[in-house]
Amino acid sequence: MAVIVRPARATDVKAVRLIIDQYALQRRLLSKDTVKLYEDVQEFFVAESDGEVIGCGALHVLWEDLGEVRTVAVNQEYRRKRVGNQILEAITNRAISLGLKRLFCLTFETEFFAQYGFKVIEGTPVEADVYQQLLRSYDEGIAEFLDLESVKPNTLGNTRMLKIL
Repeated sequence: MAVIVRPARATDVKAVRLIIDQYALQRRLLSKDTVKLYEDVQEFFVAESDGEVIGCGALHVLWEDLGEVRTVAVNQEYRRKRVGNQILEAITNRAISLGLKRLFCLTFETEFFAQYGFKVIEGTPVEADVYQQLLRSYDEGIAEFLDLESVKPNTLGNTRMLKIL
């Protein structure tokens, strides 16, 4: 099975939506509005095999040295075939090319991310002045990153992890 990981296109959003929905129904990923997927398509990578989108993942820049790995998911029938690994590698390479020094994720898949150097963290790994700036964001993912009480009722109980690049 040949897999190609590439930047997502707007025409991939419907397939990405289906992949996300598989995991959102299991409460393993937060569901995203389709309009938000279109707005953020430039952040996404997709894995493709024989012309079919079989996986996705995104890189969201949080600050000058910090990014978040978001929405890494692979169609159920392609799990355990290293597709997620290839997606995470593309995200990491993009983060490095942007000059980021750290990657953050919220995940249930702690063993998967630990293989790539992510470590469980407590608290918010940014300085007080950066924290204050990030508070101004309307992005729910940033609220999760900051561990704000306002998002606690909406969390899935996942683990906060960080990797130094």
